[in-house]
Amino acid sequence: MKGEFRIKKQKIRVNERIYADEVRLISENKEQIGVVSVKEALSKAQDAGLDLVEISPNAKPPVCKIMDFGKFKYEEKKKAQQSKKKQQVIKVKELRMRPNIGDHDLDNKLKMGKKFLAEGYKLKLTLMYRGREMSRQDLGQELMQRVLSTLSEHAELEKDSPLTGRKKSIILAPK
Repeated sequence: MKGEFRIKKQKIRVNERIYADEVRLISENKEQIGVVSVKEALSKAQDAGLDLVEISPNAKPPVCKIMDFGKFKYEEKKKAQQSKKKQQVIKVKELRMRPNIGDHDLDNKLKMGKKFLAEGYKLKLTLMYRGREMSRQDLGQELMQRVLSTLSEHAELEKDSPLTGRKKSIILAPK
């Protein structure tokens, strides 16, 4: 695969791999030379000691540039790394509970929730119903309101999902 390089699922053809008869040529100084044959463009690139790189293959005629292809690949790789570095990954921590959770257990869960929010994580609170608990969904609603009022100074409600099956979830974002 020498002579071809993929950037964003696009093959870039180099030197002898350029199949067009004529190309629009740009010199190494970024000057427009004009429409020339591929042989002439290749000879100009070889005279300069550089590569002929097809920049825009879909144009009529294709646009080629005289440049150092190794340096071009290196710069594209660095650009990709920089854009990847700037991405933010949003991490979500989940706390699961049941409607009849004990007070002490709930306090521990809320303490962990406050810790997660302080560290910058989003918090997903999942309330799970089992068996006959489905008939007393009002207990789950009261529990969720209690949790929301306790965590209101540390977080704000981002998403409130309706009951899906036997689970109800809410997502809290740190303030």
